[in-house]
Amino acid sequence: MNKPLLIEIGVEELPAIPFLKELPNIEKKWSDILEKNKLLCGFDFFYTPRRLVLWHREFPVSQPNSVVEQFGAPVKIAYKDGKPTNAAIGFAKKCGISVEKLEQIDKGKGPVLYFKQEVEGKESEILLNDMVNEFIHSLNFGKSMRWGSRTDSFIRPIRTLSILLDNKIVDANLFGVKSSNFSYAHRMVSYEPFTYDFAGDYFCKLDKNGVILYPEERRKRILEQMKEIENLHKIKIDIDEELLDEVVAITEYPTALIGNFDEEFLELPEEVIVTSMKEHQRYFAVYKDSKLTNKFIVVSNSKTDDFSAIIAGNEKVLRPRLADGMFFWKNDIANGLSNEGLKNLVFVEGLGSMYEKCEREAKIAQYLAQSLNETNKELLQKAIMLSKADLMSEMVYEFTELQGLMGYYYAKLANEDKLVYTALKEQYLPDKEDSELPSNKFSAIVALSYKLDNLMGLFSVGKIPTGSKDPFGLRRAAAGIVKIAMEHKLPINIDKIITDLSSNYKGLDKSQLLEFFNERLFKIFDVNPSVLKAVLGSGEKDIYEISLKLCALNPIVQSDNFKEISTTFKRVANIIKDINVNKVLEVKEELLEDKEEKELFEAYKVVVSKHYDDYELELDSLFDLKPQLDNFFDNVFVNHENEDIKNNRKNLIGLVYQAFRNIADIKEITI
Repeated sequence: MNKPLLIEIGVEELPAIPFLKELPNIEKKWSDILEKNKLLCGFDFFYTPRRLVLWHREFPVSQPNSVVEQFGAPVKIAYKDGKPTNAAIGFAKKCGISVEKLEQIDKGKGPVLYFKQEVEGKESEILLNDMVNEFIHSLNFGKSMRWGSRTDSFIRPIRTLSILLDNKIVDANLFGVKSSNFSYAHRMVSYEPFTYDFAGDYFCKLDKNGVILYPEERRKRILEQMKEIENLHKIKIDIDEELLDEVVAITEYPTALIGNFDEEFLELPEEVIVTSMKEHQRYFAVYKDSKLTNKFIVVSNSKTDDFSAIIAGNEKVLRPRLADGMFFWKNDIANGLSNEGLKNLVFVEGLGSMYEKCEREAKIAQYLAQSLNETNKELLQKAIMLSKADLMSEMVYEFTELQGLMGYYYAKLANEDKLVYTALKEQYLPDKEDSELPSNKFSAIVALSYKLDNLMGLFSVGKIPTGSKDPFGLRRAAAGIVKIAMEHKLPINIDKIITDLSSNYKGLDKSQLLEFFNERLFKIFDVNPSVLKAVLGSGEKDIYEISLKLCALNPIVQSDNFKEISTTFKRVANIIKDINVNKVLEVKEELLEDKEEKELFEAYKVVVSKHYDDYELELDSLFDLKPQLDNFFDNVFVNHENEDIKNNRKNLIGLVYQAFRNIADIKEITI
C-alpha cells in the first residue's frame, strides 16, 4: 500500500554557491537512504533558499516482508556423540532460538546447520525520523555552523520540519525541531506561519503565499522577464548560466528588473564592470550592438507592485563599486606595470618569490623557443618577466580573477608589442574544461612555460596531487599542455623537456612527474585505453604526434569489422613472441619457398616503400595486408624443420609487426 509523503525542512537562507555545489548529489543521497531501508520509490526534490522539499506521490507505508536465511557449521562439527557442541549452541544463540529448533540443509558438501526466518517489514512511519536525520547529516556544504546550545551543526539553522504521510504528521525530531504541519510564506507576504492538512494543501498555500517552490519554474519566470526587457529596450542581456543558477537558488519569487549606472564608468575595461556587477551584486550585464551599455539586470526577491525603490537602491549600491574600480584603474595606469614588487611576493614555500618563478618560466620559454623555432626571443623574455606584474596592481588585489587580463590592458596602454600584451592575457589558458586556447605560438610558449614550471616546481617540493585533491591545478596544467600542443601542432616531448630542464628544480623526481603526466594522458584522450597504450608502445613521445596517431587508429578500432581484423593481428603478435623485434630483422628472399610467403613479402615491400601524408593512409595500407597475412597463416608452416627457413618466416612477420609499431604496438590493443 502506498500513500503520498511530503517532507519539508525549513531553514534560514541557504548560501547559494555551497548549496549549488552539493545540489547534484542531493537526490542520489536520499535515493541511497530509501534503498538501504527497502523503501526505494520515485520522488521529486524541490528547493528555495528557505526550504528543502522531498515529495513522494506514492510512498510505501511499510517495508516488504523478507526471508532471512542463516547457515552455520557442518553438522559433523555442530554435534558430537549426539550432543550439541559450542558451534551449535553459538549458532542457535545468534539466531535467537533454542538448539532444538535448528534445522539442517545440504548444499552439496554435506549437511550444515540452517535457520530460516520470515521478517515482517517495519512501518515507514517508524523509520522516517532516522532516515531524514541521516539525509540531512549526509549533505556536505563545506562549512557548517552551530546555533543556540546545540553541539551538532548544519550549513544554516533548521527552523521547521514537516513530515506528512498522507494527512498524518509523522513523529520526528531534527536538530531539536519537532515535525509539524506548518510552514512559512514569502517574507514580504507574512512573517506568520501557515498550516496545511495534506500535500495538495501545502503546494496550494505556498503558491498563494508568494513562494514559487519549483526551481525550474523560477528559472523560466526569470528568462521570460528578461526576454520582455530585451524586446522593450532593444538590448541583449548576457545570461551567465552560473549566475542564473545562483539567482534561482536565492529567490522564492524572482522578478527581473533593469537599472542604470553612470556612463562615465564605461571607460573601465568591460571585464572590470561585468566582474564587479556579477561577483559583488549578482547583476547581469547588458549589451547593445555588441557593446556593453550602462545598464544592468538585477533579479529581485521582493513581492511588491512598485519596484522603483528597489531599482534605485541597487543603482545606489553599484555606484561605489564602480567608483572603486575607476580609482584602481587610474592609479594602476599612473603607476605602470612593474615586476619589482614580485620579489617580495612568495609563490610557494620552497620555490621562492613570484619574481623567481618568472625567471624560471623565462628559462623554459627560451628553451621552447629554440626547439619550436620561435624567433622573438627578446620579446618572450619581456612577456614572461611582465606576466605576473599585474599581481601588484590595485585592481587585481580587489579582483583576483582578473589577473593576466589587467596585465593585458596595462601593457597595451603602455604601447608594448602586441605579441607581449596578448600573451599576458592568454598566459593562463586553458583555465577550464571548455576554455579558449592561446591564439598564437608566441602566447602558447608563454602559457606552456607557466604550466611546465608549475608542474616541475611543485613536484620538486612535494606538492603532488593525491586522490581528488589538486589545490594547485596540476592535472589541469597537464591537460592544458596537451591541448596547446594539439591546437598549435607543436612537437612537445615532455620526457625530453623535463630531463633537459630538471637541473633547475632541486629535488625533482623526474620519473614520478613523467609517470603522473603519462597517467593523465589516459584521462585527457577520450579513446579506448588500450589504443593509447598501443600508441605509447610505439615509443612516441611527441604529444602532437601521439594525438595524430590516436586520431588515425581509434576509428579503426571502433569500427564494426575490427574484431575480425584483430584476429589476424593477434596471430602476428603470437608469432613475434619468440623473436627480438627491437633489432633489425632481415628476410632472405632465397629462403622464401611458398607462394603465400612470397606474396606477403612483396605486398609488405610495396607498403613500406610509399610515402604517406598522414597516419590514416599508412594504417589503411598496413591493414590491407590482412588477406596476405591470412593466406600466410592458413598455408605456411612457420615452424619449419629447417632452422633458417623458420627464422626467415618469423622475421617476415616481425617486419610486418615493426611496420605497425612505428604507429602503434598492435599487440596491446584489446576490444
